[in-house]
Amino acid sequence: MQKAPIPEFEEDRLRAVQSLNILGSAPDPRFDHLTKTATERFSVPISTISIIDKDREWYKSCQGINTKSGARDISFCGHALLQEDMLILEDTLDDPRFADNPMVVGPPYIRFYAGKSLYERQSNLPVGVLCIKDTKPRKMSPQDIADFLDLASKAEDELNAA
Repeated sequence: MQKAPIPEFEEDRLRAVQSLNILGSAPDPRFDHLTKTATERFSVPISTISIIDKDREWYKSCQGINTKSGARDISFCGHALLQEDMLILEDTLDDPRFADNPMVVGPPYIRFYAGKSLYERQSNLPVGVLCIKDTKPRKMSPQDIADFLDLASKAEDELNAA
């Protein structure tokens, strides 16, 4: 398993995360609407809006899981955070970075992942990720990708408006 990378600009990125004053904040219907829409639109069991902190991914909103955070080093979103484009894993077992990841070989047995980084606009640095996950492999059509990017844009707007 490849641990989620730490960027050279991590200190600046963490300041951008802190500037949002969102870590540990209460649930918010604006974000919950987006993750619920994502699970319904893509027929997946899990969707999150994750804020990537120093050592964890904290879920501002999540559907399909009962935890509020996870370890950054094993997180899929920790990888997606640094992608300019979407990170799409049609089958996690086919990617050596994730094939032996604890979330692939154990609960929740993730086999599909798609995530798009979300930026704090003042710094133009990535602070979080909108993602969807499934327990079976799948492909995304061009329309699926366009719809997902639209949801990610809305999540980024809400993040910067919060």
